[in-house]
Amino acid sequence: MYRNFIIACRTALFTLILTGIAYPLLVTGLAQVLFPGKAGGSLVKDEQGRVVGSELIGQAFSRPGYFHPRPSAAGDKGYDALASGGSNYGPTSQKLRDRVISYSGTLKKQNPLGASPIPAELVTASASGLDPHLSLAGVEWQVPRVAAARQVAPERLEAVIQDYLQGRDLGFLGEPRVNVLLLNLALDRHFGRPEE
Repeated sequence: MYRNFIIACRTALFTLILTGIAYPLLVTGLAQVLFPGKAGGSLVKDEQGRVVGSELIGQAFSRPGYFHPRPSAAGDKGYDALASGGSNYGPTSQKLRDRVISYSGTLKKQNPLGASPIPAELVTASASGLDPHLSLAGVEWQVPRVAAARQVAPERLEAVIQDYLQGRDLGFLGEPRVNVLLLNLALDRHFGRPEE
């Protein structure tokens, strides 16, 4: 019995060292060497080299001269990476309906030139509440507001949007999308920061 206990302890210790220490160190080391940007969190820097976010985590933009991301249900104020999660409201939920109506009203006030209907992603949160992307329709719906706030022709904004349009993964998975943070930083580079 004692001998079996010692064998079991040695096996558990070996497995712990192999799978809990050696393997994670090997995979982390390989990731740092092969994909240093992604392994480091896909951090995004501004013109001065300051980290302003991550390509993987959405953040709030509320000024009219910037494209706004989809709403977030992550945390009390949204976009809280420590409280990642959706609202978990089902399609028949009255709370979801009320939230969509509220968001729709706010969007129509902020975007009086926006066409109808409003793209669904602009009034519903993603499953994580931290989705950094919008579809092309979600971005283009906001062009009139951003163009007016920046005093730029919509066609010039469309050209920047096309530069930041990401295609389907592997050519067939998902939908074309635009990373809102990267797009907004590009707007600042091309047209300067909008007035407060």
